[in-house]
Amino acid sequence: MHSLTGAEGPFRVLVLKAGQSDEANPPCAAVFGEPGQGCLVRIHSRCLYGEVFDSLDCDCRAQLNRSLELIHAAGSGVLIYLDQEGRGAGLLTKARAYALSQELGIDTFSSYRELGLPSDLRNYDGAVELLDELGLRKVTLLTNNPAKVAAVEEAGIEVVQRPLRISGLGERAREYLAAKDRQLTRHADPPES
Repeated sequence: MHSLTGAEGPFRVLVLKAGQSDEANPPCAAVFGEPGQGCLVRIHSRCLYGEVFDSLDCDCRAQLNRSLELIHAAGSGVLIYLDQEGRGAGLLTKARAYALSQELGIDTFSSYRELGLPSDLRNYDGAVELLDELGLRKVTLLTNNPAKVAAVEEAGIEVVQRPLRISGLGERAREYLAAKDRQLTRHADPPES
C-alpha cells in the first residue's frame, strides 16, 4: 500500500498483488481515513467517456464524484476502482456499441445484444478480494446495482445498501439511466431533483 494526496487530503492506495490478479491494470482501492466495519464503499468501473471526456451520455462521473463526496463527509471509506470499461466488454466494444446505438436509434444495452454480447460482462471478484485484504466483513455499499450487492454478499460480506442518488443529470444521462433500469432491472431510485 502507498499514499497519495488528494484535494480532500491524504489517502492510501491498495493494488491487488501479483498472483491475485493476472491483469495489467488490476483492481485497486483508494482507502480514506481508517475505515471500519460498515464503512462506505463504492465499487466503480472505469468509464473513459464520462470520467475523462466529461460526456453527458452517462452518469459515471457523477456517481464517482458523489461517492467521493459521501466518503469524505463520513471521514473514511473505500473507493474500489475496476478496469472494466464498457460494462466489462472493453473500450473497443463500447465504441462499437455506441456507434450502433446511434445508427439504429437504440440504447447501448440493446446495441450490445445486437453485437451478440450480454449487456453487462463485469465481474466483481477483484472488489471482493480487496475488501478481504482490508478486513472488511460488513460494508455500506454506495450503489443502485443489485449485481454488485449480490457479488459482495455471495462472498460472505454483509451489505447495507445505500442507493446512490445523483442530482442535476442532463437529459442524455437520464435516458441512459432509464435504459439501465429497464435492461438490468436495477434498484430504481429516482435521481434527486
